[in-house]
Amino acid sequence: MTQQFTITRLGHQGDGIADGPVYAPRTLPGEVVSGTLNGQVLTDIRVETPSDQRVKAPCRHYKACGGCQLQHAADDFVAGWKVEVVRNALAAQGLDAPMRPIHTSSERSRRRATIAVRRTKKGMLAGFYGRASETITEIPDCHLLHPDLIAAIPVAEALALLGGSRKGVLAVTLTLSDGGLDVAVKGGKPLDGPLELALAQATEKHGLARLSWDGEVIAMRHPPVQRFGVAGVVPPPGAFLQATKDGEQALLQAVLQATEGAKRVVDLFAGSGTFSLPLAENAEVHAVEGEAAMTEALDQGWRRAQGLKRVTTEARDLFRRPLMPDELKHFDAVVIDPPRAGAEAQVVELAQAQRRVIAYVSCNPVTFARDAKTLVNAGYTLEWVQVVDQFRWSSHTELAARFVLGSAK
Repeated sequence: MTQQFTITRLGHQGDGIADGPVYAPRTLPGEVVSGTLNGQVLTDIRVETPSDQRVKAPCRHYKACGGCQLQHAADDFVAGWKVEVVRNALAAQGLDAPMRPIHTSSERSRRRATIAVRRTKKGMLAGFYGRASETITEIPDCHLLHPDLIAAIPVAEALALLGGSRKGVLAVTLTLSDGGLDVAVKGGKPLDGPLELALAQATEKHGLARLSWDGEVIAMRHPPVQRFGVAGVVPPPGAFLQATKDGEQALLQAVLQATEGAKRVVDLFAGSGTFSLPLAENAEVHAVEGEAAMTEALDQGWRRAQGLKRVTTEARDLFRRPLMPDELKHFDAVVIDPPRAGAEAQVVELAQAQRRVIAYVSCNPVTFARDAKTLVNAGYTLEWVQVVDQFRWSSHTELAARFVLGSAK
């Protein structure tokens, strides 16, 4: 039975929400929509009264592809909504802060993507999954990915032909680097001599910088270097990397401004050196990261670079063994960039350590606001927040923020 609803707001996943609650994907506040109610989700949606913020999706794959959630909304609306997501998360903790203008990455700027590839009776199917679906949608005209990544999709198909299974789906992560295309494959057939030889030959044939198979490097023609400031780093296969170069720069500039004047900085959840190495142009840095392969890559990048101050590294699980106040007392600024779960245990110790300034980078406004409340209760002021939208047209929101001990300056 068809029912009609009025959308009142967007949820954290970008879905329209009507009273009930009823969730209606790809709708906007103020719209009157009709459809079939399946539990709390509206399906077979028809927009009866469109919002003046509704636009034609720029990408022809949008209807079938699950890579984007908000292409039907005007850019200004999406930008304002993402800032409000952060405001609302803070307000839920009784907090507020000045919001800097949002930075949004341009179209076709994603330098890294994971492509799903399945063997079929007729050949290969490669692309992104559909929304809440195991169906793979081909994306030859994707508006998110850098053109060089689009051009590399046939490489993912060729690798699936060599080492994919008809029963499974290969996850092929393609990353642009200074040395060429860096490819990391998961979910393939177990390695044996013939497959390893075939993959090595494919690396040469397709001119790949590096190919890894379920974490094992098969071949490396050129080091897949990523530039962090003046340093060149070769991250381990599949290591975390910010989605766009300009988004990374926006976050970096926020971190540099937040820690300006600091002489000794500790970088927590440092990865392969996104912030540590540029910070080392003006300060001594201690970089702490859970994965030893990433700290090794960071250290090697620092040793090869010229003109940087001292950088030390430590492989340490900050969820189980956060740095304690007596360890943090040696630093006059802290940078922290945790995963989506936030850094609850580490933030408790930061609150006690009472460091002068904290630069917090987050990919989850809700856990950021939780951690911010802990710091504010300990005497810190949340001086400003900078929202960064690297994941254009998605519900994903990132930010950088500055905390200062005592009153804002």
